[in-house]
Amino acid sequence: MKIGVYYVVSSTAAAAIANDNNFPWLKKLSEMTGYEFEVTDTDHINDYDMVVDFIGGGGTEGIFLKDMDKLPQPYFLLTTGANNSLAASMEILSYLRQKDLPGEIIHGSDDFVADRIRQLAQVFKAKKRLNGFKLARVGKPSDWLISSDVDAEESKQYNNIEIIDVTMEEFFSEIAKKEYKNNSYTELIKSKGYDEKEVEEALYIYGALRRIVDKYELDGVTVRCFDLLDTVHSTGCSALAILNAEGIYASCEGDVPALISMAVLGELSGKPVFMANPSRIDTDNNQIIFAHCTLPINMPKDFEIMTHFESQLGVAFRGKLQEGPVTVFKCDGLMDEYFVSGATLLKNLTEYNLCRTQIQLKMDKSVTYFLTESIGNHHLIVEGDYVKLVDEFFKWI
Repeated sequence: MKIGVYYVVSSTAAAAIANDNNFPWLKKLSEMTGYEFEVTDTDHINDYDMVVDFIGGGGTEGIFLKDMDKLPQPYFLLTTGANNSLAASMEILSYLRQKDLPGEIIHGSDDFVADRIRQLAQVFKAKKRLNGFKLARVGKPSDWLISSDVDAEESKQYNNIEIIDVTMEEFFSEIAKKEYKNNSYTELIKSKGYDEKEVEEALYIYGALRRIVDKYELDGVTVRCFDLLDTVHSTGCSALAILNAEGIYASCEGDVPALISMAVLGELSGKPVFMANPSRIDTDNNQIIFAHCTLPINMPKDFEIMTHFESQLGVAFRGKLQEGPVTVFKCDGLMDEYFVSGATLLKNLTEYNLCRTQIQLKMDKSVTYFLTESIGNHHLIVEGDYVKLVDEFFKWI
């Protein structure tokens, strides 16, 4: 990833001295962050996932103001501790605040500056990836998800995320072809020794959904999967498990807000995301159990194949996830509202009366959120602590 640097320096004699310090510092930051810094002009400023405005010294306020309208927002003012760089940046930031324009001064120790740029780069890389995402609803949301749909026109207008509709009839037609392409994930599922006929039927569903993804050039898909139970007598759990491992965000039950949440968390973390529903809450100990019958096949440290919980049909997965820190997240379909909390995965469960993959978490934030303010049913879980990154994403959205 390259970070664009709009470099602002005055034409005074002090500028030459500033340059002798500033350019070696940029090189050092590049090495510390792992990102390439490239000084650019306003004609090429939009070629980058992220841009910083390097205020190289004093007397630069008017120069910045002249080009300000050509620069992307928010304005990140990179400063040094010399040549009145900080003083000029403070004057610029004060002006931006007067105009209600978003901005921040990036200043401090080299470690602090590098960490801050690294964090912002992750956020803006995710934002750029999500801009122009194309998602599909295969069938409408399941009947019980009365709050879990999104207006496609509003999604396109506000977040530039396109949502298209694919009929269940087209999906069934693809399933009837009984075709799929073998890959390492299909072979992994077959290697578990589960009922061969059931596995093949489940993989036909994967093949059908994979062809739909390819046909419409989708970044993500959600499926009214319970309709499969009465028609093809199998489940979509394998299809969603493999697609998620392949980098195609795939959610259950036609839940579009969950799909969008999955994409946000996946792009920020770079990790596979588990979609699940709360099954039991212990308010005394601030603990919660999440469960679902599918998860990205590349996420668990091990898994076994079972039937789908609600129907006792087909193929579902009981995955064992790594104990330790996780992040729990959900946003609404237009990304106006969100919840995020760190948590500790205490243990994997094997209860008979829950969906197959079951995890017990101790939440950092109060579990009363789920009882009083919950954003729908399904929530998204990723291994690792990404709370600050999620908060940063929504700060600049």
